[in-house]
Amino acid sequence: MSDSLEDLIHRADLDDLVRHVDSTCAARDWSHLLRVRDSARAAVETGRQLWPIATLANFRLALRAPAEFAARALDDTARTFMPGPVSEILAVHHSWDELAPHLPPGHDRALVAHERSLRGDAIEPREPSLLDIPIAPQPWEPTYALATCDDDGFDTPPPPCTPAWSPVTAPSTDLVDALSDDETVHAFRQMMSPWTAGSNGTAHATVVRGDARVALAVHTRAGATHLAPITPAEAVAQIAWAAASGGAHGRRRGAATGRSEAWWLLAVFTGMDEPWPADADEFGAVIGALECFMARTERASAAGWEIDLVLEDRDEGISVAMSARDSVESR
Repeated sequence: MSDSLEDLIHRADLDDLVRHVDSTCAARDWSHLLRVRDSARAAVETGRQLWPIATLANFRLALRAPAEFAARALDDTARTFMPGPVSEILAVHHSWDELAPHLPPGHDRALVAHERSLRGDAIEPREPSLLDIPIAPQPWEPTYALATCDDDGFDTPPPPCTPAWSPVTAPSTDLVDALSDDETVHAFRQMMSPWTAGSNGTAHATVVRGDARVALAVHTRAGATHLAPITPAEAVAQIAWAAASGGAHGRRRGAATGRSEAWWLLAVFTGMDEPWPADADEFGAVIGALECFMARTERASAAGWEIDLVLEDRDEGISVAMSARDSVESR
């Protein structure tokens, strides 16, 4: 470190500051990395555009530093350009037992608890949830697809699934209309907003009175499609994966939020949203009774950021078809 931090900040030399962050991490000088972050953040207030350095230093702090330093990443409230939520970054390489003594009560602590619980840590029952769902995954829930994270950012593969496709000839939909102003449609669009508002994506949902074939036919207006039955747990995993991600270019929201969004969407569709939160066991029984399918149509792509599901509630006689996709092309 031939140049002092003060000199680098004064010159606003981004390349040298990136190298300074790298060498600081290599030396495991976490106190100095905090200084780098705070100095770069303060420089922004004087007109020097060093927010990328502040963001980089805070990201590395959360990802690589020991828990007592990593938790300090939550001190920085300017998180817009982080690759994902600090709570999830912290949870990748730190256990709950390591982090908990350094996390003040509040929303961030609750999110970290949820993230670490999804990774297998036991969280004390008295720990506040704040997401209106249990911190501990329930017996009926899937093993969620969790992101990994390194210095280059997140890797977020979708849940593993090997669908057994069967061709489906769509029934006549001449007398079938989509239910207008359905709350499920609104909930799905809200859930997928990082793909649409924050990236290049599209998201659509259609609710009908009828079975899965009818819902898909109305949704796609295609005469022939393919469906593959999946378990309700597999459907929950796919919805949570989509809700956790930011698509191709949007900001990731994290596994904890993705799981919460999946619960809410399914609660709205099944009518379990009032009162909320629902009893977890009763909710699981309702979800377990759904008929769930992956869908494949002529719109399907190989872009990697897509979800096509159909859920059928036979007890209520309604079905929902949901599709979203995003492009890896530049915005």
